[in-house]
Amino acid sequence: MKGIEDAESDVMSLINDKQEVTYNELKDFAASQEIDGDTLKRALAELVKASALATRSSGGIPTYYMLQEPQRIKRVFVIEDDQNINKLMAIALGQGYDVTQFYDGKEAMEKVRYQKPDLVVLDLMLPGMDGLEVCQTIKKDPLLRDITVIIVSALEATTNRFKGIKYGADYYIKKPFDPDELRGLVTIFLKKKGKKFDALIDLPNEERISDSVERAVKGSDSDYEIGRLRVEGLASFASKFGNEAGITILRLASQLLQDKVKGKDVEGSTFVGFLNGDDFVIAGSKKNVDRMVESIKSEFQAVLPFIYQSEGYKPIEKGIEDMYAVQNPALALGYTEIKREALAARRAEVIKEKRKDEIGSYTYDELRRMLGSENLDITITRDTNGVKLSVGKRADSEKEE
Repeated sequence: MKGIEDAESDVMSLINDKQEVTYNELKDFAASQEIDGDTLKRALAELVKASALATRSSGGIPTYYMLQEPQRIKRVFVIEDDQNINKLMAIALGQGYDVTQFYDGKEAMEKVRYQKPDLVVLDLMLPGMDGLEVCQTIKKDPLLRDITVIIVSALEATTNRFKGIKYGADYYIKKPFDPDELRGLVTIFLKKKGKKFDALIDLPNEERISDSVERAVKGSDSDYEIGRLRVEGLASFASKFGNEAGITILRLASQLLQDKVKGKDVEGSTFVGFLNGDDFVIAGSKKNVDRMVESIKSEFQAVLPFIYQSEGYKPIEKGIEDMYAVQNPALALGYTEIKREALAARRAEVIKEKRKDEIGSYTYDELRRMLGSENLDITITRDTNGVKLSVGKRADSEKEE
């Protein structure tokens, strides 16, 4: 068996090639390289400690990201009026950043304009100027909008998460927050190698969704369930209110799912992925999947009035007919369980067109065929300018990202 130094070298070579790798993939790789489990864990811990890697739970899967040292020290503003929490946030960030602490929103915003930090950790309840206004001001300014904004707030999340995302926040964390989660997010946002981290696109990709499909088809666990969670009505909503409004709804659904999959009752046993359209994949034990779906549907339903209101529809008092119902593109979350027999049949059709050594690794198009999500109303792509949404079925000739 290999020692710790050889293990670190092998792990770095693998992650450097792929830029991000799940722990399960690392375990399979380690077994093929004669690295035992304890040595792998020690090697990963040392590499994270040395700031060569960062780790976070992505869609319920522990994932390691390759880091690169920036050419200059990154500047981070912590804006939080509670001195103790402000201090905790600053400590959580760790070494290697130029951290400035603020306790007043208006004062902080003035400094943001002149110093242009790389990232802002932002509370919502602030004197002078509240956090949502600070976020919106930053993201509306062409000279400031590339600043990453992470909101950390104890305010009721149902509406404030939506408002934060709509105003351009890159991520929303509920208090009480996990210092490790905050530190990991900041590190990945600022130091991730390759494409800039995006919490929507960086849900588990086609490789990890392929694994869940194989488990559902081949596994003997009759309690294992896989299904699609679709944002119904998203194409009509985006057509009426604009593609950015559509992206906001997808980001909201994504972060709701991320929160649910981190819950203590499902963590480590439930998986969430994104199919680069208007739907997500959920897999895990039937009990956990059902619990997640019920919870996220309820929370999404609760925020819908505020979504419509943000687009100009006034709230209607109870007992009065909704005069906007005809105009209002109806959004909802719809869940479809994929029965194992149907999945196996579609998979059989897909693998007819693949070489034997390609079975188990599928493109997004192949996954959509197997999961019954072929008729795309929404297509998501990403370039150097960020995430783009388009309405309408993608042309067959269009290549995967």
